[in-house]
Amino acid sequence: MKKTGMLLFVLFLGLVVNGFAQTAAPTDFYAGKWEISIAGTPSGDVKLLTDLVRKDGKLTGELTDAVDATKPKMAIDKIDEDGDKLVIHFDSPQAAGLALNLAKVDADTLKGEVYNFDAVAKRVK
Repeated sequence: MKKTGMLLFVLFLGLVVNGFAQTAAPTDFYAGKWEISIAGTPSGDVKLLTDLVRKDGKLTGELTDAVDATKPKMAIDKIDEDGDKLVIHFDSPQAAGLALNLAKVDADTLKGEVYNFDAVAKRVK
């Protein structure tokens, strides 16, 4: 009788754990706040902030200067997602039609380039 009770307890515990695991909301990796550093531009190193939000299934947002908040915000024209890669299309005051190519490095870091300048994005917590 003890073995049957123990077996039923283990099965019940397994069902409960499995049930909770399936009800967890899926995470949206790219959505959230990011600080993007672009090194070696003609204007020096650039730091941008963005808060990517998913609307109607697509990511959207805008870029702001992390050092000087009085500078105008840059609208993100389009964001392309392909698995572990992300491309943010935007216009800056210095150049139009820029594509910030980023690839997932780990849970809080993306690395890539924009117009041959190295870029790193870190999740803001």
